[in-house]
Amino acid sequence: MFAEMRTGSNFLEANLNALSGVTCHGEAFNPFFIGKKDQTEFLGVTLAQREEDPSLLLRRMRERTPGLSGFRYFHDHDPRIFDLVMDDPRCAKIVLTRNPVESYVSLKIAKATGQWKLTNPKNLKQAKARFDPVEFTDHLDEVQQFQIRLLRALQARGQTAFYIDYDDIPDLAVLNGLAAFLGVDARPEAIDTSLTVQNPEPLADKVSNPAAMEQALARLDRFNLSRTPNFEPRRNASIPGYVAAQDLPLLFMPIKGNQIDPVTDWLSTFGGLERDFTHKSLRQWKRAHPGHRSFTILRHPLDRAHRAFCALEQGGMQGEQRNILARVHGVHLPRPGQAFAEPAERRAAFLAFLKFLKRNLAGQTGFRTDAGWASQTTTLQGFGQFQTPDLLLREETLSEGLAFLCAELGQPAPQIAFPRDECDAALDVIRDAELEEAARDTYQRDYLGFGFFPKR
Repeated sequence: MFAEMRTGSNFLEANLNALSGVTCHGEAFNPFFIGKKDQTEFLGVTLAQREEDPSLLLRRMRERTPGLSGFRYFHDHDPRIFDLVMDDPRCAKIVLTRNPVESYVSLKIAKATGQWKLTNPKNLKQAKARFDPVEFTDHLDEVQQFQIRLLRALQARGQTAFYIDYDDIPDLAVLNGLAAFLGVDARPEAIDTSLTVQNPEPLADKVSNPAAMEQALARLDRFNLSRTPNFEPRRNASIPGYVAAQDLPLLFMPIKGNQIDPVTDWLSTFGGLERDFTHKSLRQWKRAHPGHRSFTILRHPLDRAHRAFCALEQGGMQGEQRNILARVHGVHLPRPGQAFAEPAERRAAFLAFLKFLKRNLAGQTGFRTDAGWASQTTTLQGFGQFQTPDLLLREETLSEGLAFLCAELGQPAPQIAFPRDECDAALDVIRDAELEEAARDTYQRDYLGFGFFPKR
């Protein structure tokens, strides 16, 4: 059972244990106890043995429990168990959820009273929680991140789970459906009443500062409306393109579409270059160069998009594809070997190209997303599949960035200048607010994530 604290997991466990042939062993993989509070040994397995090999306890449950055996698993329980149960398609998954505000307030009250279960209403301890907006945001983020991880794990393995909400537990029809999902013959005839709801009052009556709670909740983006949708194809780590110095523990992880040659020329002065890496050879290089550093260089999205545009202008695409760009997307390029007649033609074609890029990155064109115009955010995420760079340097402040990096390695600061060419000069002529806005619209994640702003 995947759940969290104060979601009703004790209540659901009690109803599961009332089913013949079903046994739920509590929080079997809680880092501080086994099964229930203060229990340090269960089914012949001690805490130390479970810490050494958590799969041992899983095996004991299967071997020594008649029928179906299971347990409750929270996001902060032994992480090694997650994949073990997810990889087993025979293991039924129950996902118990609750309104996160309710669970947060209930958790605050339980911590204040020390009462985590209630079997006799006469023993009820009452307190009011103080709603802390920052604390609640952290609570919400933990819950949501685990639910996202759980959902993706199920999808990736082609599995499904039985989702049940806190408010559905007392519904006998839902519990009957859960029994059918588990594949057992037994059916609950009544709801287990051994546990009593601890705080049945309205939410506003359970906190000492309801006005502050309402104000804080009103500011939350409940439906994630501020999220920038991303349908851009994922990229790999591009390890063959990495470049390292022979005699300096420094690795350059270039982003295609950005200027590379001046940096590799500088790195080559340290005994030459190592390149064409594989996963294996890159690991070997890292082991052979303790204290190594790695870096990449970010470029302004508008400059980078224009560099990709120049590559197309100079014949970097097949004839039929150029025709489609013109007919469908309005990107009218001159014939290979020729140039735009005037800057206004270049500007119109480049503006259309930026609009094409927006559709391309959203997966709305038949063209593959070229690495030279893919977003730098997605490229860096691809790097992260192997290892993220130590430093992200900016093209416009590269000398200062490399000076910091070289100081760590005991080297003098280099003077590297990126030469300007006809492509850069052509952009300078046509650069205006509309092109800047089109680039921002296309590369929203880069602008937001890296703080790019229009060049003057």
